[in-house]
This record gives sequence, C-alpha cells and structure tokens, in this order.
Amino acid sequence: MSTASRRRRSPIDEWLPLSDALEEIGITRATWYRWRDRGYGPEAKRTPTGRIRVRRSVLNAFLDELDAA
Repeated sequence: MSTASRRRRSPIDEWLPLSDALEEIGITRATWYRWRDRGYGPEAKRTPTGRIRVRRSVLNAFLDELDAA
C-alpha cells in the first residue's frame, strides 16, 4: 500500500488548545480562570508540558448547554 493513497484523518474528538476554546466560547483568559475557580465551564486537562487542552466533545456539550439556558 503506497503512502500516497493513505489519507490522514482528523480525530473525531480532538484536544483543542485553550486559546481556540476561549475563542469559540467568546470569553477572555481572565474570565476562563474566574469560571474555573467557581467550578463553571468545560472540563480541561493540563498536558505534561503544562498546556491546557479541552476536548472537542466537552466544548460542544458546554456550548449546547449555554444555548439551552
């Protein structure tokens, strides 16, 4: 099988950088940390290198919850 015929598939449930998640939600980083301190907002994980990531499915569920409210 040649490598040219292989296509890279995008992950279904990718990990987004925090900056991308904040842009989609429409909030600042300061608001993110305030929300996090209050237990609000989508669940995020810190990578071993210290970066914060949010799963696409978790972000979508959070945005759906905002729309319903």
